[in-house]
Amino acid sequence: MHLKIFLFLWLLFGTALGLAQGEQAAIAPVYDFKIVNVFPHDPNAYTQGLVYQEGILWEGTGQRGASTLRKVDLHSGAVLEYVDLLPDYFGEGIVLFDGRIYQLTWQSQIGFVYDPTSLMQIEEFFYAREGWGLTTDGQYLIASDGTASLYFIDPYSFDEIRTLEVHDHRGKVNQLNELEYINGEIFANIYPTDKIARISPETGEVLAWIDLSGLLPASDYTRYTEVLNGIAFDSKRGRLFVTGKNWPKLFEIELIERGN
Repeated sequence: MHLKIFLFLWLLFGTALGLAQGEQAAIAPVYDFKIVNVFPHDPNAYTQGLVYQEGILWEGTGQRGASTLRKVDLHSGAVLEYVDLLPDYFGEGIVLFDGRIYQLTWQSQIGFVYDPTSLMQIEEFFYAREGWGLTTDGQYLIASDGTASLYFIDPYSFDEIRTLEVHDHRGKVNQLNELEYINGEIFANIYPTDKIARISPETGEVLAWIDLSGLLPASDYTRYTEVLNGIAFDSKRGRLFVTGKNWPKLFEIELIERGN
């Protein structure tokens, strides 16, 4: 009898272990890039959030005393309209949702909601974490805080609905930064690298990596140039835009799976 119990438990444990191993994330494919178009970008813009809508880029910039929300012409890079944040605030990610613009701040635990027509602030909200990136799946706001977690937030009550931990085959993926929701996936800049993770919003698994090493030519670097940060998507034409903090250029790119 004891032997039978032992064998049963051994088989049960072995089955559970096999299931756990089977659930481990697969090694994600890597994508390189092809440059399709290059657009001017304000080299003084410390890009923290980027959104495309009908020929216009909405951009949130950072640094205390220099943080803004701005409306930018894609083709010329000209700032059409902008609003300054108070000097105490360090601007972070932005998103358009239901005719409103949401903007996070870094360490103040305060976010702002704007009317996109007038750029007037119409609401403030509180959240209990650092603010980094921000996007939406069409139902919730999705925020990052520099960890391996993404937070799904009700856009009206600002309640935190659920938390998603991002991982690949090696474990947690930390330093999630600027976000964009594209065709059912969450794209996330990984600070301070040249890589973007493509993430399943259901499981948190990294489905693919995008390697943008060498995107900005070395000749365009100055002592003020910082890391890749800023992802925007034109859903109507399928265009993907990326830039970085204090970059003089914004790129439209096409993704090419490595090895193909």
